Amino acid sequence: MTIQRALGTCYYPEHWPREQWANDARRMAELGLKWVRIGEFAWSRIEPEHGYFQWEWLDEAIEILGENGLKVVLGTPTATPPRWMIDRHPDIYAVDEMGNTRKFGSRRHYCFSHLGYRAECERIVDILAQRYGGNPHIAAWQTDNEYGCHDTVISYSEAALHGFWRWCEERYGTIENLNQAWGNVFWSMEYSSFEQIELPNLTVTEANPAHCMAFRRFSSDQVTSFNRLQVDAIKQFSNIPIAHNYMGRITEFDHFEVGNDLEIASWDSYPLGFLEDRIDETEQFKHEHSRQGHPDFQAFHHDIYRAVGKGRWWVMEQQPGPVNWAPYNPAPLPGMVRLWTWEAFAHGAENVMYFRWRQAPFAQEQMHSGLLRPDSETAPAFDEALQVANELKALSTDENVDAKVALVFDYQSAWATDIQPQGKDCHYFDLAFDYYRAARKLGLSLDILPPDCADLSAYQLVLVPGVMTLSSELKQAIEQFAGQVIAGPRTNSKTDEFAIPSPLPPNFPGLDATIEYVESMRPTAQVALNTRGNFIKWQEKIASSAATLAQTLDGQAAVTKSNNITYVAGWPDQEALMYILAEQCAELDIPTELMPASVRRRDTKTHRFYFNYGNQAQNIAGVTIEPTGVYWSEQIST
Repeated sequence: MTIQRALGTCYYPEHWPREQWANDARRMAELGLKWVRIGEFAWSRIEPEHGYFQWEWLDEAIEILGENGLKVVLGTPTATPPRWMIDRHPDIYAVDEMGNTRKFGSRRHYCFSHLGYRAECERIVDILAQRYGGNPHIAAWQTDNEYGCHDTVISYSEAALHGFWRWCEERYGTIENLNQAWGNVFWSMEYSSFEQIELPNLTVTEANPAHCMAFRRFSSDQVTSFNRLQVDAIKQFSNIPIAHNYMGRITEFDHFEVGNDLEIASWDSYPLGFLEDRIDETEQFKHEHSRQGHPDFQAFHHDIYRAVGKGRWWVMEQQPGPVNWAPYNPAPLPGMVRLWTWEAFAHGAENVMYFRWRQAPFAQEQMHSGLLRPDSETAPAFDEALQVANELKALSTDENVDAKVALVFDYQSAWATDIQPQGKDCHYFDLAFDYYRAARKLGLSLDILPPDCADLSAYQLVLVPGVMTLSSELKQAIEQFAGQVIAGPRTNSKTDEFAIPSPLPPNFPGLDATIEYVESMRPTAQVALNTRGNFIKWQEKIASSAATLAQTLDGQAAVTKSNNITYVAGWPDQEALMYILAEQCAELDIPTELMPASVRRRDTKTHRFYFNYGNQAQNIAGVTIEPTGVYWSEQIST
């Protein structure tokens, strides 16, 4: 599929005087922007009172943008229910784990399970789609905004409780089946009716993990069905693509499931904010990358959302300067906005949209920079966006190419380690990310696959770290796979109802290995391997007749292999992981290239890109890549 690359921005005409709109649109077009997203927070201006609509301003704004050659992404306004909505539905709010009701005065102040609010959302989206479904300037839709941001997926409200009862009855059929599936005989937790079930919060000690997992599945399903009702409403009146903008390291719902109802996946990329509050790294590392971001975090999400979008994906919001919401909010080094933009394009993005056009002088985001200052003078990112726009004239199209290496990513495994980490720092996201960044340090391009992937034949090496329950589709795909698989730790270690399976894990066909017990380790502990590197955080005692590729120094099997399955019985540090991956790639004749510090590589069908996240020049591939620099060359053959 040919990718047509373009730039855009996020714009809020309701924030600015009408006489300013035409000049803004003209400047956007002159900058080289092609897309503008509007409307996702505008419910109170569209419908200031229930049933009373003011469309003139939105009609005019869309017309002005379109007359200047700009394509419009119209957002549904459901992330910000107006104040009158609270008067109509005072119980709309989500309730946190401690039983506190969240309040009006910000955004995302609704519970996904509230049936009254769902009806209101279906109504406003239906009306919006009827009015604009045939508008020639509307070229895409966005549903809601950043599902899950601000811890808003999991709600312990009365609406969620009643919804959970219905969900449990549909899943299990009878209360006896539920008791059996959850193991409720333990601690006398058995129920005689679904209405006796409470939500798994405020228990004396930990709640039953099977109960917690069921509630996490229910909560994820609520997001999927909430999104679907909006998609169904739009598609009655419009046949243009629909997207949602996901957020970095939000794992509380299954993005693959939501994406099944959409044509485009997008995400909101804030490299400096994410470095400060969503990445497990040392303070020294964060200091050294505080104005550049993590060299792998953005790419990881680019690859996730390329998978969620089945090849079609955007960056809906790209950080252009200091943000307002992280513990610390430094400015990007000169060149980083351009680097982040080109990195997204190298990973297959069709569109990168900067958030936002002009910095707001009021309310919560007034400290969040834009392409323009509040006085409409250009901010530093404006010139970098202009440089990319000019570069796109020569490099506007490309194609993705299947990587040789793939990583399976599973949201339910993230829920499982949230519920039962067994060690304080043992989070599935971090394990998957560790495998991903070790591969990237070897110069590898990766594809990310969903956990129900049924065909692995495009790849030579597939990584399956920590996928707690292998789906039937993935099991069959692995059995039929001619390439190599690296699994563990914790891979296939739970049943679908969160119990230890029998036979004991990992239970891979053709791999004679049994996990006898597991242990988690303190941050100060590590177990050295006789090859390179160490196990950190987690180790498994494995009994196996398979070939031993690595041992701990006390002689325990650490990495075993039988047929095409390699099992890693612990959490490897980066040195150990790079060694394991490099050895396997050498066996498969997959070329690797050790990257200098903070430099990463990405291949497309026609070009090889290098990105320098460091503040020092680096030499690679016979060229010098300047600090915060981007270098690309024509790709010979992959």
